[in-house]
Amino acid sequence: MPLRANYYRFDRLSKKFLVTNKKPRVATRSRPRPGRPTRAQADERHAQLLDRALDVFLERGYELTTMEEIFGSIGMHKNTVYSLYPGKEALFRVTIQRAIKQWIQPVEVLKAVETEDLEVTLVEIARLRMQNSVSPIALKLQRIVIAESFRFPEVTQMFWEQGVRASFEYLTDLFARRARQGEILVDEPELIAHGFMTLTVGLMTRMILVGTKIDQREIDKRIRVYVKLFLDGVRPRRPSRE
Repeated sequence: MPLRANYYRFDRLSKKFLVTNKKPRVATRSRPRPGRPTRAQADERHAQLLDRALDVFLERGYELTTMEEIFGSIGMHKNTVYSLYPGKEALFRVTIQRAIKQWIQPVEVLKAVETEDLEVTLVEIARLRMQNSVSPIALKLQRIVIAESFRFPEVTQMFWEQGVRASFEYLTDLFARRARQGEILVDEPELIAHGFMTLTVGLMTRMILVGTKIDQREIDKRIRVYVKLFLDGVRPRRPSRE
């Protein structure tokens, strides 16, 4: 075999079996670039913003609170917040409205405890309203509404219309029905409903709002005493025996 032919044959074989240090290229998946959050993630962050806003408005008051303090404390971007709310006032209104919705007690909960026994019914209604009135969200909400009512009077109206009115209307109807049955003597059931709620719930709620400690046992005791006192004032008087 000619020398030149042997050379080319050797060259081809050496390239075929040659071992090199090069590693084979493996197809790698590129790292995904950060994109927009999902709808669930965006909703969760929005809820965090409103939760934090409620706490800051409560701690510092509306006037001293800044938007930067709220979104900075949860690491939220300024542009994101201002795309949702043009300013502090808009954020405050939405924060309060959301807190009211979280606090609302469906009137069906009160209706479910009504029985033929009016005293038992009123005790259970007062307990339910008291639990609702001193829940953590309720205490935060009431403190803010009281503090800022002069600046945002419509917030106080919202608090009444969305959070309290349905309960008072149910109590007004309850007292009117029991009066028609002759069980109680009531000429103005709406006023009586307000008086009942002030006596059984309002007084203790105000005490707790200003820092008075009242345990559940004491709350239950006071409710029973207040309901008896209330009924003594609206039940028909028995003729005295002389």
